[in-house]
Amino acid sequence: MPASPADSALYRPLLGDDQTAALFSDSAEIRAMLLVEGALARVQGDLGLIPQAAAAFIDRASREVLIDPAGLAAATAVNGVPVPALVAAFRKAMEAPDHAQYVHWGATSQDIMDTALALRLRRVVAIWQDRLDGLIHTLGLLAVAHADLPMAARTYGQAATPTSFGAVVAGWGHPVLRHRARLAALAPDLALVSLGGAAGTLSAMGPQGPAVRAGLAQALGLADPGAAWHSERDRIGAFAAWMAGLCATLGKMGEDLILLSQTGIAEVTISGAGASSTMPQKQNPVGPSVLVALARQSGALAGAVQGAGLHRQQRDGAAWFVEWLTLPQLCISTGRALALAADLATRIAPDQAAMARGLAGDLGLIQAEGFTFALARHMPRPDAQDRIKALCAEAVGSGVPLPDLVARDFPDLRLAPDAGLGTAPADARGFGGLAGALTRA
Repeated sequence: MPASPADSALYRPLLGDDQTAALFSDSAEIRAMLLVEGALARVQGDLGLIPQAAAAFIDRASREVLIDPAGLAAATAVNGVPVPALVAAFRKAMEAPDHAQYVHWGATSQDIMDTALALRLRRVVAIWQDRLDGLIHTLGLLAVAHADLPMAARTYGQAATPTSFGAVVAGWGHPVLRHRARLAALAPDLALVSLGGAAGTLSAMGPQGPAVRAGLAQALGLADPGAAWHSERDRIGAFAAWMAGLCATLGKMGEDLILLSQTGIAEVTISGAGASSTMPQKQNPVGPSVLVALARQSGALAGAVQGAGLHRQQRDGAAWFVEWLTLPQLCISTGRALALAADLATRIAPDQAAMARGLAGDLGLIQAEGFTFALARHMPRPDAQDRIKALCAEAVGSGVPLPDLVARDFPDLRLAPDAGLGTAPADARGFGGLAGALTRA
């Protein structure tokens, strides 16, 4: 097993997400950092902080040069950051010393790296927003299609009262809607330029420092936070918490699918399920199991990112390194969970006959609450509850279904209209309506 399954040719299709991972590759990071260096020079040239000719040359070169990540590795191991080696390699590749001396003017390594991260996170968010929309759309269709399909609701693993499969799907989908709204609110906090200089004061740029930061933000399509944020990692922490929350929601969907597809219940089938190496009958719920595993991993990684928020003083290498170790993997796992959930939603199908057996099984005890409230129309509720409870015990002892015993003792008793599915169909259609409105928007 490789240290990072997302980088493994063997395990990447199971646990990785190529589209998200591509934005955390060495080449993607270097390309983003070069774009930042080029934009910084262009803005400084426009403001007269560095010669205009040098600024134009640096800006053009930043989009043209190719730098091998392996060539920066040795220096990165010594310096703790890749930027000093990147700047040296960039200057050398430019082959114009008079212009190259103005590269990285007044900036610090973290400015370049955090701004490059912001550029890449902006693309990550755009990818995920599309996936969230697709997942919500599919779940909405599934909820409406099965709004009236009755099945047993289970609490503590025991049959409780009837619900509908559409309502179960809506229970998966409602939190996804909320996560989508939270991401939309969170996204602007991730798309921020970072420019503070050595200690966050922009001292090397003099009075023009704030104007350079504002110009760099505009040039890159990012927002200007108005101050340095080298040691202010609350925005990254909030993003990590969001990812953990989303993965927990998708993991809950996975847990439900594992239980609903298990032998003896089999109320949901999953097309394309996994095979066993020795048992030909097996159809393993691999996808749902991956969702659960990713949820557990993401919670742990998000905790590490929260710990990385404890930056000492103006900048802290140790805390920042923890963020490097965890944030990319957390993003890749979240991307995989989203892609997998969207795929699973298209491959699950309820088994109406199995659901009917689940309702009729266990001697019809699932109707106990409905019978209690129906009987409470004719006697005090505590008495009604005691009578039905006694009939439940008799059903278990005798093997006679509860509805038959109720008919024997209370032949005129009828269940109230809301003693069946209750609001389940309306809940399912309500979610479907919200999902449809989102799609139309």
